[in-house]
Amino acid sequence: MPEIDNKKGDFRYPVKKDRVAEVANTLEWLITALILAFVFRAFIMEAYRIPTGSMADTLMGEHFRMRCTQCGYRYNYGSRNYRRPGRPNPRSGSPTELTRCPSCGYEQVAGGTMPVAKGDRILVLKCIYQFLEPKQWDVIVFKNPGDPAENYIKRLVGRPGETVEIIDGDIYIDGQISPKPPKVQKELWMSVYDNDYRPARPTQGRFNGHPWQQPFRNLGDSNWSVDSDSPTKFRLDSPAGQLNTLIYDTSIGNDFRATYAYDDVRQHDNMPYCSDLKVRFYSTSGLEKGRVGATLTKYENEYSAWVDFEGEMVIVAENVKETVELARRKITPPAAGKPVSVKFANVDHRLIFEYGKEKLSWDLGRGTDDLGARMPGVPPVVKIFGAGDLTLSHVAVFRDIHYLATKFGGNSRTGRATEGRPFTLDKDEFFVLGDNSPSSEDGRWWGQKGKGNNGHFYRAGIVPRDYLVGKALFVYWPSGFRVSEKLPLRIIPNIGQMRFIYSGSEREL
Repeated sequence: MPEIDNKKGDFRYPVKKDRVAEVANTLEWLITALILAFVFRAFIMEAYRIPTGSMADTLMGEHFRMRCTQCGYRYNYGSRNYRRPGRPNPRSGSPTELTRCPSCGYEQVAGGTMPVAKGDRILVLKCIYQFLEPKQWDVIVFKNPGDPAENYIKRLVGRPGETVEIIDGDIYIDGQISPKPPKVQKELWMSVYDNDYRPARPTQGRFNGHPWQQPFRNLGDSNWSVDSDSPTKFRLDSPAGQLNTLIYDTSIGNDFRATYAYDDVRQHDNMPYCSDLKVRFYSTSGLEKGRVGATLTKYENEYSAWVDFEGEMVIVAENVKETVELARRKITPPAAGKPVSVKFANVDHRLIFEYGKEKLSWDLGRGTDDLGARMPGVPPVVKIFGAGDLTLSHVAVFRDIHYLATKFGGNSRTGRATEGRPFTLDKDEFFVLGDNSPSSEDGRWWGQKGKGNNGHFYRAGIVPRDYLVGKALFVYWPSGFRVSEKLPLRIIPNIGQMRFIYSGSEREL
C-alpha cells in the first residue's frame, strides 16, 4: 500500500533496499582503498624499522635507554654490544656491562636486567630519486649491494663523478673539504661535557678512572670561581681590562677522542682525537664594560672569538708565527643583567661565532693544507675567557662527527676512500657512510662486489643508482613506553623523540 506524504499530499511507495548492491559497493570501496594503500606503499612512502646502531645517535637500532646514576645525563647504549656467546637474547632484557656517561665520564655497571628499546620506526619517501638527484648528506635507504634482499640506511657523502677522501675525520670532495649544512651539523654535534649535569657522589673513583673534579679550571692567575649558590655557574668579578681564563682539562674530564656512548667502552682508548669542536654557554654581565669569549685550537692554530660589551664581535687566529685578525663587526651593545647565548665552533674549516642573534663567520679555506701541517695526534684545547662582572651558565662542550680511517680506531686495516686512498665514483655510483662511524659497515669496508641482475656485478664499495630506495624523512615512532612492566607492548608514544631527519640542502657558511 502506498503511503501519504503529509507535507506534500503525494503518494510515496516504499523502496526495497538492495542488500547485495550495498555489499558489493562496500567491497568495491575496500578493494579501492587496499589498492591505493599498496600503490602508496610501493611508490610514495613506506615505513621501516632501524635494526642496528650504524646510524646512532641520529637513528637508533635496538638499544638500552641509560641514565647516568651519578649526574642524571641520558644516553643510549646499543643492545648488539651484548650479543656474544653465552648471553641471553637482548630482546628479553640483558645484564648490562660497563658503559660510560658522555658528560661526566662515570663508568657504570647496571645490575640485573633491563628492557631493550626497539629501533626507531621511520617514514621513507620513495621514488623521489626518480625525479630529483640525491644530495650530499641525504640519509638514504638502499638495497644492500652484497645482498639486494636487505635494505640498508646510511648517509650519502659521495655522488657520481666525485672523488671522496676522508682526512682527519672530515669529508673531502675533489680535494676540497665538504661542509655539512647547518641543520645536519646541528644534529651531529655530540656531547663531551655538560656542566649542568654534576655528579651526586663525586668522590667515587670511576670517573674516567679517578674521582670527579670540575674539568674547567683557572689558567694562571685567573679569578673565576664556582657560584656558591648555584654550582653549575661560574662567577667573575674583575677589572674590565683584565682577562681571566678557564681551560677545559682533559686529564680530569672526558677527552676529545671520537668515542660514542652507544658503543663498547673498551674501544675508547684506540679512538683518534676529534679537533672540530663547539663550546656553548650563557653569559650575564653586570657592567656595561668588559668582554667574554672562547678559544679553540686545532693542530698548531689557536682561534679566539669574543664580544666586547661596548659593541664589537671579533675573531682572531694565532699560530707559532703570527696573530691575525680574521673578522670584526659592530653590534648593539648587550644589556647588563640579561643572559645571552654564546657559541663558538670550529668545524669543517669554518669558524662560527654567535652571540645571541648576532653571527660572525670566517672560512679558513677548503683545501687540505689550508690550516697548515695536519697534526691529528695533537689534542685540541678549549678555553673560556672574560673580563668584568660576569656569570656563566649552561656551559657545555661538543665535538663533531669524526669518520674513522680504520675500524675501531686501532685496527691496522685502512678503509676505502681514506687519506692517501681517494675513491673516484663513476656514473650512477654513490658512496655512503654511517653516522656511528666506529661500528658501521659501509662503503669503507664492503669487500665483495655488488650483485646485479643476469650475472651483472657492481664494483665493491659503491651503491648503484638502481639500488636507491628513497630518502629517510621522519621518525614517526621512536621506541615507546610500556603501560606496565607486565605488558610487553610499548604502546605509549615517545612524542619527544618524534622528529624530522635532516638531510642535504644548500650549503651555508
